[in-house]
Amino acid sequence: MKIFRLASGTAAALALVTGLAAAQPAAARDRLSPGAAVALGALGGLAVGAAVGAAVAQPQPPVVYRAPPPPPPVYVEEQAPVYYERPVREVYVERCTTERYREWVPGWGWEHRSRRVCH
Repeated sequence: MKIFRLASGTAAALALVTGLAAAQPAAARDRLSPGAAVALGALGGLAVGAAVGAAVAQPQPPVVYRAPPPPPPVYVEEQAPVYYERPVREVYVERCTTERYREWVPGWGWEHRSRRVCH
């Protein structure tokens, strides 16, 4: 395969050199202006360069995506249920009462108030 690429690249380069050696300057009878002759030469050079580049370029290997291997099987032993007793929490019960009293407010007089008292 490499020899074929080398031979085709060499043949393309030889054809390019032969074409350049045989080229003659544009004459008035060709009905081309100097700018048109330059444009045709540039396009021809691009075409020959693309052909040589395609012949010499190495094709890229195809991209292969592989799936990762599956994970190994997992074996789980079932354990016997464990029973336990919940600890008994002591609950503190507050006994609260509402106490009413009177308080003297200067400039106002006696005022009835209440407050909560817990034991």
